[in-house]
Amino acid sequence: MTDQPIRDAATMILLRRGSEGPSVLMGMRGAKAAFMPSKYVFPGGAVDPDDGAAPLAAMPSPENVARIMSEPRDGVTVSPGAIAAAGLRELVEETGLMIGKPGDSRNPWPGYGDSGLLPDASQMHYIFRAITPPGRPRRFDAYFFLADADQITGDRDDFSRACDELSHLHWVPLAKARALDLPFITEVVLAEVAQLVATVGPHDPLPLPRTVPFFDNRGPVPRFSQIA
Repeated sequence: MTDQPIRDAATMILLRRGSEGPSVLMGMRGAKAAFMPSKYVFPGGAVDPDDGAAPLAAMPSPENVARIMSEPRDGVTVSPGAIAAAGLRELVEETGLMIGKPGDSRNPWPGYGDSGLLPDASQMHYIFRAITPPGRPRRFDAYFFLADADQITGDRDDFSRACDELSHLHWVPLAKARALDLPFITEVVLAEVAQLVATVGPHDPLPLPRTVPFFDNRGPVPRFSQIA
């Protein structure tokens, strides 16, 4: 079987903190999906060609941008703006939830134009990266972002605008999330999120991680590193 090309992708981890402890938003992929069927995942997907031109109210912080640009694939120049935009686009498409600021929005994504909002990437923290191993039906260079659910514009429990790509969308207690049927890499990311959240109080801003773990499977020999 010919190996599949690697596509850039973005995943959004929304963290909701309250009196009952932290929870994350997850949904289940369809049983007939070509990639990770019937698994619980975070909202996310591949970067589209138009994502680089999407207007944003703000980019991720300079520290996040520098890390996104670290460890480029051979011959590939990653666009931090396109990666961040893809995460916000996939979030609104798959969940109906928006993270934005008021602005002159001509954004074609569902919800943003109607609400007069520009997507806002300023509070997205880049916390993890993983490249799908060879031999899989789809291969992605996936950038994982963590954002506080308080950044959501509107009702955090209103998924009425979501497409049908993810079912059973709900806020899963972080302590129970790893009991779901998860892809291996999602289990690893959840452990990283739990470690990061344990360092801050329930009302503190989410911190930048000290380093970004990187599972690099672009070649035949797996490699693990930390992006500083």
